[in-house]
Amino acid sequence: MSQNTGLAAYITVTAAYWAFMLTDGALRMLVLLHFHTLGFSPVQLAYLFLLYEFMGMVTNLSAGWIAARFGLTLTLYLGLGIQVMALVALSQLDPAWSIALSVVFVMCVQGLSGVAKDLSKMSAKSAVKVLAPKEGGGLFRWVAVLTGSKNAVKGFGFLLGAGLLAVAGFQTAVWAMAAVLAVILVGTFLFMPTGLPQGKKSAKFSQVFSSDPNINRLSLARMFLFGARDVWFVVGIPIYFYSVLSDGTVAGNRTAFFTIGTFMAVWIILYGLVQGLAPAILKAKHKTTPEIVTAAITWVGLLTLIPLAISVAVWVDFSGLVYFVVTGLLLFGFVFAVNSSVHSYLILAFTSEERVTMDVGFYYMSNAAGRLIGTLLSGVSYQIGGLPLCLFTAALMALASTLAAMRLK
Repeated sequence: MSQNTGLAAYITVTAAYWAFMLTDGALRMLVLLHFHTLGFSPVQLAYLFLLYEFMGMVTNLSAGWIAARFGLTLTLYLGLGIQVMALVALSQLDPAWSIALSVVFVMCVQGLSGVAKDLSKMSAKSAVKVLAPKEGGGLFRWVAVLTGSKNAVKGFGFLLGAGLLAVAGFQTAVWAMAAVLAVILVGTFLFMPTGLPQGKKSAKFSQVFSSDPNINRLSLARMFLFGARDVWFVVGIPIYFYSVLSDGTVAGNRTAFFTIGTFMAVWIILYGLVQGLAPAILKAKHKTTPEIVTAAITWVGLLTLIPLAISVAVWVDFSGLVYFVVTGLLLFGFVFAVNSSVHSYLILAFTSEERVTMDVGFYYMSNAAGRLIGTLLSGVSYQIGGLPLCLFTAALMALASTLAAMRLK
């Protein structure tokens, strides 16, 4: 494969992934804020995202094998197509339905979206291993750019979703996103360059499970790392800010929606920017893989202290607490972003081109498992102990990620 062909394929895959993540971020904010205003409890809101994360686990296991068997382009097209179907289905939600029926319906639609997200993610991340230049730290740079830009785009999606909900309403917003993504899917199908693996019929599903201890330990560290984020990110912080910012009126809700959407967007965008800069922050171009493993342990250990400190501050309560929380969570995002980028590099460094889709699929199954655990605990811990318990639970999960990372060789 020529360098130009590889770069063209990388750009096309990245653009398609950007389009998907924009709708993914917008959809999450739309669902969370829309159903909170309908009177859903924190636990019920968490339920809406559980099947999304569970299907991500299932999808990642099977997607690695599907890509190895049938090629990366197929899994990318499937991911985009299923997301269009999920958005169209969600537009059929009837406000007259009972809360129980609405929860079940949205859980199922979110489950479809979870399948779509992880098909797309596995395709994009695996493509980097195949397409990135092999010299001069090229792999770390390319995966950092893909991961960082994806999260920045998802951050704009949070802002887009909150803005569309406030201005256009739920159903109009969902239809608009479905239409745009359908156009992206057609464009990707028509203009996708050659260069991605086409699959091998000899690939067996049993090969999805890795025998490499480093891949298994990194996957465990990844599970706890993302649990540590989502335990406050999914339900806790948006509902906490809503309780502080809204007076319950239509105007108050609109202000709260824009403010929450802006914070979530800024957090994700800055997180993505830091991910993209992680190779420079760590001076990774001049470091060996064992040295980057050591950095992974150091940075996740630092991450443990931040939610613990914020948790104590919220429990104590003092004037200007909201500003302290915002600052602390932005610091969490910086350290978390470096951790996440290091992990994304290490999984590709540990695997081989022959096993890349399967190992990446298994690794992101663990990622989805962490998000599933974090999502459930976000609703439960907020309902039991409010934001302090959410953040304390995040600290415990970051500590567990540190212990898993310390076993890497």
